[in-house]
Amino acid sequence: MFVNKFISFHSDISSIPRPEKFTFPFYYDPHELAVVAMAQVQEYLETQTEWVHNFGLDDQQEGLVIGKMFGVLVVENKKGDLGFLAAFSGKLADSNEFDYFVPPVFDLLDSKGFFRKEEVIINEVTLEIEKLEKEEAYLNAKANLESSIASYQEQLQKYKKEIKESKAKRKQVREDSNGLNEAELEMLLEDLRKQSIREQYFLKDFTDSGKKQIAVLTETVATFENRLNELREKRRNMSNKLQAEIFDSYYFLNASKERRSLQSIFQNTIDHKPPAGAGECAAPKLLQFAFENELKPICLGEFWWGASPKSEVRVHKQVYPACRGKCEPILGHMLLGIETDENPMLQNPAENKALEVVFEDNYLVIVNKPAEFLSVPGKNIEDSVYTRMKEKYPEATGPLIVHRLDMSTSGILVLAKDKKVHMHLQKQFIKRNVQKRYVALLDGIVKEDSGMIDLPLRVDLDDRPRQLVCYEHGKRAVTKWEVVERRNNQTLIYFYPITGRTHQLRVHAAHVLGLNAPIIGDDLYGSKENRLHLHAQFLQFTHPITKEAVKIKVDAEFA
Repeated sequence: MFVNKFISFHSDISSIPRPEKFTFPFYYDPHELAVVAMAQVQEYLETQTEWVHNFGLDDQQEGLVIGKMFGVLVVENKKGDLGFLAAFSGKLADSNEFDYFVPPVFDLLDSKGFFRKEEVIINEVTLEIEKLEKEEAYLNAKANLESSIASYQEQLQKYKKEIKESKAKRKQVREDSNGLNEAELEMLLEDLRKQSIREQYFLKDFTDSGKKQIAVLTETVATFENRLNELREKRRNMSNKLQAEIFDSYYFLNASKERRSLQSIFQNTIDHKPPAGAGECAAPKLLQFAFENELKPICLGEFWWGASPKSEVRVHKQVYPACRGKCEPILGHMLLGIETDENPMLQNPAENKALEVVFEDNYLVIVNKPAEFLSVPGKNIEDSVYTRMKEKYPEATGPLIVHRLDMSTSGILVLAKDKKVHMHLQKQFIKRNVQKRYVALLDGIVKEDSGMIDLPLRVDLDDRPRQLVCYEHGKRAVTKWEVVERRNNQTLIYFYPITGRTHQLRVHAAHVLGLNAPIIGDDLYGSKENRLHLHAQFLQFTHPITKEAVKIKVDAEFA
């Protein structure tokens, strides 16, 4: 049954041409129609009074801060009228249903649905577990066991120490017995042997008695813990069964009305199962509603609303592409039969770009890599510094590439012409004996003149290649920096990376705990421009053959 979620444009859009193809959702500049729709949703978010959610935009508001991704889908109805649908990712104000937004594909919060019914049963098991974990008899049994083990270990060490001391005294007595006659010596030695035997018997009796007491207490505790383990296993099996039932009941449509369950969509992925939260993002919700209600998708746009999470780089009102880990398999099915814009990641950005050689001898070559040029062959694109140099130096041996630069980063890149030189150079990079300096132009004013950033990084498993700040699983990433110039609300800055993590400088610049000023042109952590304004400007290392210092400096076009 059709539920009217079709939102009319407030402004005149008659002069805006429709896009020829639908938005490629994983890398795009939003179409003007989507921009107008997103602005209208943002106006609604700023003025609505129907619900309350803490996005972190008001310092006076209490409660957990949760920023959100919102999305718009510009659609055409059967009359040929253009309007749009709006959606949010996950839950909003602890609910899934609002008049303004399309509903979820599968409503986990539906009180009449099987999820809520099964959840009640699982929660009952959880309560039983919690009750048993707090039961006085169980807590007393654990306390008695821990106390007995501690007392036993303490007494055992005490007795062993006394036995050791007695043994030393007996040894000394034997050494002082030279003046005794044979009969006296025999009596003495017999007495010493009896002392030793008594001590060993006492230790054995004590050990046996202690172990028996601990075994009885352990058995008492085990009775409770076995029951707890049974309940936990029961809860785990129930949860897994419920999760599988959800995945099999969670269906997505495409333009041809073909239905596929969430489970079947992800069965050919690496993990063979959907990640947590899959299907709850804005884009799948929007397309599902459009297909269910005979609305033709025209273009898509998604933006972040609220404060940035501590782990990610998200900017209020910034447009972002759909995530790959959760959405790519789903949208791959949902967009079947719809012609989308070209995938820019399948296009070679290095085409017609030349590699400038800035230093060369018989052993190595140094190039100035342009922006948007791969260091090594990628998944879909073969053209790279490596392939170009391999073609230019067919006799070169070894891996050639000593270190790498991100595709979007320009600047100095070192290549070795033979395996031995490569090994020596790479060792200098690994041991951090190489001096490196990057220059970047940041979007915003950095107030301090210099400093150090220490934020650990790991890959975002749901949205590769984006990186997250993660203190639990991230690898340490350290960057020294100093301001060169401030101009026109921009900061020209030098970066001296101490470590070399993926996207380290980009995240350290953009993250709120870093400089909170993204590099201009950063399409992952900031805003797209003609290029990423990050350049490997200076490099110094020891020549592996001549042992002389090699210093190379190549200025950036934007510096």
